[in-house]
Amino acid sequence: MSSGKVLLGVLAGVAAGALMGILFAPAKGTVTRKRLSKKGDDYVEDMKEKFNDFMEEIKEDFDEVKEKVTDFSKDGHAKAEGAKAK
Repeated sequence: MSSGKVLLGVLAGVAAGALMGILFAPAKGTVTRKRLSKKGDDYVEDMKEKFNDFMEEIKEDFDEVKEKVTDFSKDGHAKAEGAKAK
């Protein structure tokens, strides 16, 4: 299972739990709406942060693979040049 799917599942569970807690708590409608709005904003910020972290990980992995491919290509080129010289 990919880390993206796990992260999405965890965040969806947390959001659903918080929403249920707020909706079933005894409070006035205006207070509940303000709480929902604040929680929504908090979750959006949290999701943005987690998404940025995830994208940074992807970028690092891509850069690592790119470097390995470049090294592999250089090694192959050097071997081909060595074979031509013989």
